[in-house]
Amino acid sequence: MNGRVGTHAAPSGQGHIVAMGGGGFSMEPDNPLLDDFVLSLSRRQPARVCFVPTASADSYSYLVKFYRAFSARAVATDLTLFESSSLPRRPALTSDLAGYVAEQDVIYVGGGNTANLLAVWRAHGLDRIFREAWTRGTVMAGVSAGMLCWLSGGVTDSFGGMGVLRDGLGLVEASGCPHYDGEVGRRPAFHQAVRDGLPAGYAADDGAALHFVGTALAEVVSSRPAARAYRVAIEGGVVVESVVPTRYLGDAMR
Repeated sequence: MNGRVGTHAAPSGQGHIVAMGGGGFSMEPDNPLLDDFVLSLSRRQPARVCFVPTASADSYSYLVKFYRAFSARAVATDLTLFESSSLPRRPALTSDLAGYVAEQDVIYVGGGNTANLLAVWRAHGLDRIFREAWTRGTVMAGVSAGMLCWLSGGVTDSFGGMGVLRDGLGLVEASGCPHYDGEVGRRPAFHQAVRDGLPAGYAADDGAALHFVGTALAEVVSSRPAARAYRVAIEGGVVVESVVPTRYLGDAMR
């Protein structure tokens, strides 16, 4: 695809990660601020955006929402691994995944069950393929499970109640917690997990996103004025939660 270079392209050899605690097209269909931010990071415009709904077992309705949100402003496609008569796999063969992913500018991972997502990805080698794409400069984005997967672990409801996941892809060596203000029990569960030895990391409210360039946190952006992200770590033997400065994306629209 030919197109102009994105204005926020990462340095050579470094990719972006946009890890959303909540928000985006599936949670805020009338608020495109976070998704527009993701698109702005692409190396090419219009961006080739690939939606990966593995965590929802390739939900058809989720795919429909994605195409409605992105078809008019990007080259939209998807990567699915659960084949059915109504939804064939794309691409059809696991051996074609590496080439297919290499064609994308943005990988956008949907929410759902993070533990299942990671198991399926590893079975097909996508853990390695996505890491290689990221090192080439691809934007790796996602919400909820699509936030947690890029980190080393964190708090998840993949196992029923609130539990701890310790085998994320680890593109960024930090733990995470999405939906920090949106689901009762997230904050105390994350604090307890860090207290019990989970590596220090970041929590993000619904509407807040952590933007990493390479492995460094560049900034936190939000689609809601009050949404925030937090650094959670052990200091002096106790859990300390610190607010990370957040840039409300709506200010640019005023």
